[in-house]
Amino acid sequence: MNSLAENHAQAEHRVLPPTTHDEFARQEFVRSFKEHLVKHVHGGNRAVYEAKVKPAFQQQHQRAPQTRFEVRDAMVREPHYQMFSTLLRTSQEMMWSSCQIPVQRNLSALNKAVAKRPKKTRGTLTLDATLETPKYHTAVDIHCQPGGYHTEFVADDASAGMVYDRAVHLYAMGQMGPYNNDIGASIVGWLKHQHPTFKPRRILDLGCSVGHSTVPYAEAFPKAEIHAIDVAAPMLRYAHARAEDLGVRIHYSQQNAEHTNFADGSFDLVVSHILLHETSQTALQNIMRECQRLLGTGGLMVHAETPPYKGMDPFDAFLLDWDTRNNNEPFWARSHEVDLRALSQQAGFDPDLKFEELIPSAFQIAKAQRSNKFQGGDFGGGGLWFIYGNRK
Repeated sequence: MNSLAENHAQAEHRVLPPTTHDEFARQEFVRSFKEHLVKHVHGGNRAVYEAKVKPAFQQQHQRAPQTRFEVRDAMVREPHYQMFSTLLRTSQEMMWSSCQIPVQRNLSALNKAVAKRPKKTRGTLTLDATLETPKYHTAVDIHCQPGGYHTEFVADDASAGMVYDRAVHLYAMGQMGPYNNDIGASIVGWLKHQHPTFKPRRILDLGCSVGHSTVPYAEAFPKAEIHAIDVAAPMLRYAHARAEDLGVRIHYSQQNAEHTNFADGSFDLVVSHILLHETSQTALQNIMRECQRLLGTGGLMVHAETPPYKGMDPFDAFLLDWDTRNNNEPFWARSHEVDLRALSQQAGFDPDLKFEELIPSAFQIAKAQRSNKFQGGDFGGGGLWFIYGNRK
């Protein structure tokens, strides 16, 4: 089977957890298992829907299904979908386990490697032990990562970042590039094309995790002062060590994106990358108000996500909604249905300066290797990202 990620192995850096032969083989099996589901099992859902589920619904209701809920109620009874969904959830659990094993085996040495600093660092790391982790993080293990982003299993732990860095590459099957930076790089490409004269002096990345998407801004705007925040100390410890090894200057700090300690109007560009679907409705509104406060006049706010359900075929929306019910993403559905114009207006932005569009992926895998559609289990496979934002 030709791999979706063929010739796109994850790039090595100093703090990427090393693996034994068997550990690496296990991780690669998980990736190939996910690829098999995407390429050879997923399509059967559409076939079952068109051949059986949709005709039966039409016969009963004298119309086709109009919402993803109507599709869901019928599809969840179908053996093929049950098989697909069970295997996809199993692949997710196998993915986390395969990435945890090499980290757990050598956790003490790995944490020491992350904590080791060169005599002269480029960026900074500021942690806040008093910061309360929001309940929308602690209530569930987000996307099934054991312990989520925030849990520390030992003092000064960075294991959540270690596990996440490798797992993202397996989850996206290499489709987000060797540095997992496709989302940030895609926004950078869009900025260069749509706003060629825009030269931000200060940039803020909200919910940065391990900084995959932050690094492209440092590379594209080398004169800019770049800050990145997250509520999770383990992620930030790893992000800082990773950025230093990659040779980029980023200032990481442990803060909640709902309320930061930065001054009013202190940024020209505020961005996030798949943050919005991991926050509650109240938090989302707070984050937008904070973006409005932080941006200077003429500044840009840009948030990247997967496409909203608006205008989507009910069957496609049903498949994209798989994560809501099966992957510990309780806010996924709501984030794909929010009224973005109203959200901007409530936050104090001029809604007439709001924008939303699909932008091309910066990491162009050959078209034949992509699924070219966002679907459960193929995050990033569509070759497009949805962005929503506002100019101040």
